[in-house]
Formats: sequence, structure tokens, C-alpha cells
Amino acid sequence: MMNAECGMMNESKARAGGDETGSSFIIHRSSFNGSVAAALMLVACLASEVPAAAQSYPDRPIRLVVGFPPGGAADILGRFAAQYLSEGFGQQVVVDNRGGAGGLIATEITARANPDGYTLLFTSIPHVINPHLYRKVTYDALKDFVPVVQFVSVPLMMASNVSFPAKSVKELIAVAKAKPGQVNFASAGGGSSSHLAMELFKSMSGTSMNHIPYKGTGPLITDLVSGQVSVTIASAVPLSPQVRIGRLRGLAVTGPKRSPSFPDLPAIAETVPGYQVVNWFGILAPTGTPAAIVARVNKELNAALATPALKERLSTQGADAVGGTAAEFGKLIRADYAKWARVVKESGAKVD
Repeated sequence: MMNAECGMMNESKARAGGDETGSSFIIHRSSFNGSVAAALMLVACLASEVPAAAQSYPDRPIRLVVGFPPGGAADILGRFAAQYLSEGFGQQVVVDNRGGAGGLIATEITARANPDGYTLLFTSIPHVINPHLYRKVTYDALKDFVPVVQFVSVPLMMASNVSFPAKSVKELIAVAKAKPGQVNFASAGGGSSSHLAMELFKSMSGTSMNHIPYKGTGPLITDLVSGQVSVTIASAVPLSPQVRIGRLRGLAVTGPKRSPSFPDLPAIAETVPGYQVVNWFGILAPTGTPAAIVARVNKELNAALATPALKERLSTQGADAVGGTAAEFGKLIRADYAKWARVVKESGAKVD
């Protein structure tokens, strides 16, 4: 009965015309009661449409926007998430790589998308760093998105050239304090998580080291192996193979505790209490996406993360499966947003 009445109301709205001032309805005293009833019916119709949309979701392919080009950690992990969501939904989840500006382009695309659950953002820690680095950001990293689920956490790794005298975090601090500004550290680029992780380390350890920025982790590793630079903090995914074959020395990981993927490496926090940098990856949706749809995506990805097969695939990439609630992911995002605002300000890092 309600659906029939809603259909009649929608047809009536479609036929309704406006006067020359742009008003769609002119309500006379004699029709006031009828107008109130119609308004109440409209509210009921709109309310009934949201659960119906959520119940049928998804009934067509979903676009998962990734802010980095194919082949990188974000792309690899995003494709894992897309594959398992596709299997759970029975609908294809298509990865849409929109690289550029450290993820800004992809984030802007998603912020402007229709909040219907068919455009989602697969993002990572640059989401909360970029607003503090770039002067022109067209979205609000907190207000324009709703958290859906954290997919994984990927610790960064502190590593050094094998000939560098420091063989631990404690020894690195001693060397850096004995030779202020003379130890060169490499980053994957000015303002990158690699750069800011070391800036945070310098601040918390009271050391001074010289920053050498590179255009990506690949060139950084080449010069670190050859001894052109002494130490770095960078993604564990490309560093770990070099550490395992002995071309680099792993000193520590940046998480709050040892990583299951690298159990033999201590956490920096064991030497510098409170130090923590975790490069998380997760899914966000445009603000306004129905809560029922957010809950459905969260449920499907949590189910996938509980499977041994996905956990094993993630472990081979140096990533730890996380999952959890949307609220927990939101808390992490807000905390990191505040933390990186302070680090960027203190370091003076800027991109444009």
C-alpha cells in the first residue's frame, strides 16, 4: 500500500509546475490539511527508500578508487580487497587507479562521487598527511568521508647500509648525537610518510640528521645499498627482501610493537617510548553513504580478513590483517590527522 501511494506521489510531483517566481507549490488555506498529510507521506516515502536500497546493494559493479599507479603497495593491497569483496558480494569490484599528487586526485574524485556505495576509496596514511602538506585541497579529509573498515596495517622499517657503524636504534641515536647533522637519511620524497616518520624520530630522540629526498623508494634503496646514504625509514614491503638477503641491515619497525611479519626486528618504541608510525590501508566512502551500506561493506571485508588464505597473502606483502568496526577506523584516522598536523608543522615540510 505504501509503495503504491509513494508511486502516486512521485508521479504527482513530476507533474507539478512552478510559478514564474520559481515556487513549486502554492498552498491555500482550504488545502492546508491536505498539504500537511502529503508532506508526512513524502517523509515516509523517503525513509522507506533507504532500507530498500541497502537491501538490494550491490546490484551493479562497484568502483574502488586507488590513488596510486599499478604495481605499488596500495594497488596490490587494493586488488586483494577488491577480489574478496567481489566474491562476497557476487558483484564485480573494479579497481580504478587514479595516481597523482600523493593520492589527492583519487581522494577528490571520491569526495565528489554520489554517496550510494558504488564509489569507494582505498586509501592510506597520505589521506591524513596531505591536507597539511598541500596549500590547495578541495576536500575535508574528516568531514567529507565516512570510515568503512581498516584493511591492514603495514609497519615502516628502519634500515641502514650494512657498513654503517650503528647496528641498533640505540647505537644510531648515539652516532647521530656524536655527529649532529652529519648522518644522511634518505626518504621516498619530501613530505612522504618516509620523510615525516624520520622527522618524528628525530624530534622524539633529540637527534639531528641530514635529509636526502628521493623520487620514490626504488632509487632510495639503490643508494642505500651502495652507501650513498646511511639510513632510512621506508615501507617494509620493498625493504624487507633486501634485508633478508643481507644487502641492507634491518634496525627496527615503526609500529607500537613488533610486527608478526618481522618478529626478529624490535620496535623503535622499545628504545624511544611512545614512537609509533603505522601505514594503514582501508576503505572510505563519501559522506552521506547510507549506514546500512557501510555496515555491509564492513561485514564482507571482515569476513574475508578472517580467512587463512587472505591472511597468508597479506603476510607475504609484509602487511598485517586488521579489520574491526568503522568506528575504530574513524578513531585511528582522527588521531593520525592530529598527529601528522603537528609533525608537518614542526618539520616545515611543504609540497607546493
